[in-house]
Amino acid sequence: MTGHSPTHTETSATEHGDHTGHTEQVAEATHDGHAQHGHGGHGDHAAQFRDRFWLSLVLAVPTVFGSHMVADLLGYHVPSWAEWIAPVLGTIVFFYGGWPFLSGAVGELRGRKPGMMTLVALAITVAFVASGLTTLGVAGLQLDFWWELALLVVIMLLGHWLEMRALGQASGALEALSDLLPETAELVDEHGELRPVRIADLHTGQTVLVRSGSRVPADGTVVEGSAELDESMVTGESTTVRRGAGDRVVAGTVTTDSAIRVRVDAVGADTALAGIQRLVAEAQSSRSRAQALADRAAGLLFWFALIAGSLTFAVWLAIGEASAAVERTVTVLVIACPHALGLAIPLVIAISTSMSAKAGILVKDRLALERMRTVDAVLFDKTGTLTKGTPAVTEVAAVSGHTEAELLAVAAAAEYASEHPLAKAIVATAREHGPVPEATEFQSRTGRGVSATVGGSQIAVGGPALLADYGVTAPAELTEHTESWAARGATVLHVLADGAVLGALALADEIRPESRQAIAELHAAGVRAVLITGDARNVAEAVGTELGVDEVFAEVLPEDKDSAVRELQNRGQQVAMVGDGVNDAPALARADVGIAIGAGTDVAIESAGVVLASDDPRGVLAVRRLSLASYRKMTQNLLWATSYNLVSVPLAAGVLAGIGFTLAPAVGAVAMSVSTIVVALNAQLLRRLRLRSDQ
Repeated sequence: MTGHSPTHTETSATEHGDHTGHTEQVAEATHDGHAQHGHGGHGDHAAQFRDRFWLSLVLAVPTVFGSHMVADLLGYHVPSWAEWIAPVLGTIVFFYGGWPFLSGAVGELRGRKPGMMTLVALAITVAFVASGLTTLGVAGLQLDFWWELALLVVIMLLGHWLEMRALGQASGALEALSDLLPETAELVDEHGELRPVRIADLHTGQTVLVRSGSRVPADGTVVEGSAELDESMVTGESTTVRRGAGDRVVAGTVTTDSAIRVRVDAVGADTALAGIQRLVAEAQSSRSRAQALADRAAGLLFWFALIAGSLTFAVWLAIGEASAAVERTVTVLVIACPHALGLAIPLVIAISTSMSAKAGILVKDRLALERMRTVDAVLFDKTGTLTKGTPAVTEVAAVSGHTEAELLAVAAAAEYASEHPLAKAIVATAREHGPVPEATEFQSRTGRGVSATVGGSQIAVGGPALLADYGVTAPAELTEHTESWAARGATVLHVLADGAVLGALALADEIRPESRQAIAELHAAGVRAVLITGDARNVAEAVGTELGVDEVFAEVLPEDKDSAVRELQNRGQQVAMVGDGVNDAPALARADVGIAIGAGTDVAIESAGVVLASDDPRGVLAVRRLSLASYRKMTQNLLWATSYNLVSVPLAAGVLAGIGFTLAPAVGAVAMSVSTIVVALNAQLLRRLRLRSDQ
């Protein structure tokens, strides 16, 4: 509807976390062992680990049952023709399945940061060398670890495959921003003729024609015509904005009702859209690096195993037991890499990712999920997040002698032919109260409103300018309503019949009913709720007061939303940003946790660490519950896995040999399998978590 100028501006966005530690080492292990980020990396690497896992598993089965140690445990005999099955297949598993860990260890050692890769590589290498020497009959060793080597490689491959599959490092935020621009523009040449040109060939000072329904190709100034522009993809504004001669327009915005001619003022890197791109890139690159818990534990366990192994060998050699020194040392180094440690984190990640997906929560960055448990301030974008993002009729006031239903009916009839969001809101509300009469002779007047003939009367609907055109003033019984509506930031439209005022309507962005519960639950959890918006302060304060938020940032430009996040962080707060618009992307990327509303723009989603498929803000509470629960399970699994090491390694080293007790390699291997089962069962208990309070 021409003539209804919007008054609100809004925004929203999400963050990206960085993956480091053994996850990144694994990601590039098939190259040179160094951690790198690449386009589409996680999907490709997950496939590599999947393929290596399945082939290694097929080879591991006969390796296990061809082992003399397993045969002795289970009470069967390995025939002579099968003597070489375990050594041959175990060797293939070592080099093929174990290659990511061997090459990854090289990268860790080059960086002087031994972690999971080095620990796994140490265990499988010691097992391979000891088993190989045993098979060849060297020095009379009895250390048949082929089956343990195969199982260790298979389980570690499984763990890393699950982890890589669960990770969702988004890399398309900047590409999504670029997609907002059309590929070509209609250039008006010096003869007034139109010709298509590529966006890259546009220059400042040129004039382009932007047709109805098309995107503005570059920042510029309107030189001819006027149109309602949908700027939501850039500003988050919930309603269109009237732009006419002399007004600036931004690349990526859409004309909705008519064509305009625009003089190009900025192209390429100088456009507002490019500036937002730079903010997103800057915020993403400024993210602090964080290592996964399992990688930190593995780094400590590596040194623990190395020191324990060295001490074991030195002590047994000092007491004159050379054969025992080798056997005890090898057993220590193999047991020092428990299967449970390799699965402790990936299993929880896989289960929590599955649970969240079923609850409409897409975890794109596991570190963002992990950080959510520490968040003590949630910064909500207003439009489209805490509000519905579309205008709705919130108040109706009719003059004496007329009913609200009658007022809505005639206003809707006059607005029926309009495509303006305000018109659609009036029609939708009127239909809830009864039928909408037919109208004829529809007219739309720029900046004034609309008029039509309804039931023989001329009905006009519009803002203050409409009253001035008709030379009338609103009666006092109406102004006491309309003044309070305007003070709250609502759009006020008057309805006239044959020049006489029938009543007025208030339209505003409607608050979601779930928003109040979300804010209340955050407060109950001890988390501050903060509102950020581009709206005028009176509008923002009214919404903030109604919702009970702790703080309001109003009249905020897109680049300042990023600054608002930084301000909260400078106060020592861990910030989660919740939004749905392009202009929120820098703030989402800057926040400790970025949460995108799934109904929002592709850019916000690509920039986020967590995406809510629905537009229910209570999903933020679900993310926090999942973060707390999954972190608790990760910690429990790591404690179990490392505690097993602290107990089993000294026993394998022979600290109780003085009283006649030593941990046999076979018993140690069984204990490792039991620890893996315990970790797996504990991770499964996470499925009992209720993510939503209304479940």
